[in-house]
Amino acid sequence: MSRIIIIDDDTALSRSLELVLQSEGHRVEVAFTGTVGLEIADTHPADLILLDLKLPDTDGISVLKDLRRRGVFTPVVVMTGAHETRAAIEAMKCGAFDYIRKPFDSDEMLLALEKAKRIRSLMIGNEAAQLQFSDEPYEIIGADKKIVEIAKQIGLLSRSPVNVLIEGESGTGKELVARALHKNTSPASPFVAINCSSVVPTLLESELFGHEKGAFTGADARKIGKLEYADEGTVFLDEIGDMPFELQSKLLRVLQEREFERVGGLTPIPFKARVIAATNKHLENLIKEGKFRDDLFYRIAVSRISVPPLRERRGDIPLLAQFILSRASLKLHRGPVQLDESALLRLSSNEWPGNVRELENVILRALALNRGTLISADDLSIGGFSEDSSKEADVMPLWKAEKAHVEKALAATGWNMGKTATLLEISPTTLRKKIEDYAIQRPE
Repeated sequence: MSRIIIIDDDTALSRSLELVLQSEGHRVEVAFTGTVGLEIADTHPADLILLDLKLPDTDGISVLKDLRRRGVFTPVVVMTGAHETRAAIEAMKCGAFDYIRKPFDSDEMLLALEKAKRIRSLMIGNEAAQLQFSDEPYEIIGADKKIVEIAKQIGLLSRSPVNVLIEGESGTGKELVARALHKNTSPASPFVAINCSSVVPTLLESELFGHEKGAFTGADARKIGKLEYADEGTVFLDEIGDMPFELQSKLLRVLQEREFERVGGLTPIPFKARVIAATNKHLENLIKEGKFRDDLFYRIAVSRISVPPLRERRGDIPLLAQFILSRASLKLHRGPVQLDESALLRLSSNEWPGNVRELENVILRALALNRGTLISADDLSIGGFSEDSSKEADVMPLWKAEKAHVEKALAATGWNMGKTATLLEISPTTLRKKIEDYAIQRPE
């Protein structure tokens, strides 16, 4: 039996959670404000705290910080209905044990409780470091579970400057993840990006380490390398799989010794930055082929983040597309421009081999050629689109059909959650989750 505190002003959800947890034999106390929740946590130590991010008297992040300042190290599971990854990053960085989007299944919460019980003994009596974070982390758009998990990883990894390897196809946003990690770790220090595939191999060493005057023909003055310029910030090595093999050994030495020398120099220079590497290749395969050092791989892959291709998170496409469109409209000093249903259907049906980068190009092209305030499917120019693919696009994706069916059922019952759940033969919790996942809005 565990003791659990629920801090949430949603009385219906709190009561539902309370009944589920009590049926499992747990003792539960409910607080509808952050102030009351802190008082309960102070006087009655718990095994788990379920904390909503939006409270009537404060916000969940402030409550989480107050708990840690007061020496309460109970595992905290943060709950929110927001589609923002920013909240997940902040919560995890401030010491949350887990982050769950509303609505959620009771099994998901019970699993979090079991995990919390396993680590509870490790947390008791430990001193937690006070963590600082940026109030404006680099924006990552998406509500897909894989994106939420990445946000969690960013929050956790921002607490210590370990090296990170980001893997994913071209155009998925690997640099965006790297910048978000940097913003939440050392925002006041430089973020130095180096594309290992675009720099001439003979010049890459000078780019990294810098050089002394006269080190080679054309070296008319001392040059500060990017490793030195980064100081205590971040060095982002993009497409590290394309780094010349002979340079890999020199980078390995830097990571091992935490120092380097300029080309033509003799004075050791301390290396203080964190290394974040990215690749669209399978480095393990390159190691087998003798094209990448295994010892360097283990140095850069202390932690790994995998960014999913756009086709594996189709539910995020409408959200991403409208975000890209709104940002571009503002930049081009255009009035509000929207994507109609036919455009969203066309975008959601495409495979997007170029991922988010390709999606952005399509939207920008449509905006540049559009004269009105609405973009339709006919305004979109997607590579490889033909008459046959047009017929395929008319076939509604499964998620789209399910969304339309849920909307129809809600309309038929006047948004009565109980009747709608019965009609669809699902639980009210599952229904709320589908409404959240599909961003279904109740009519005015």
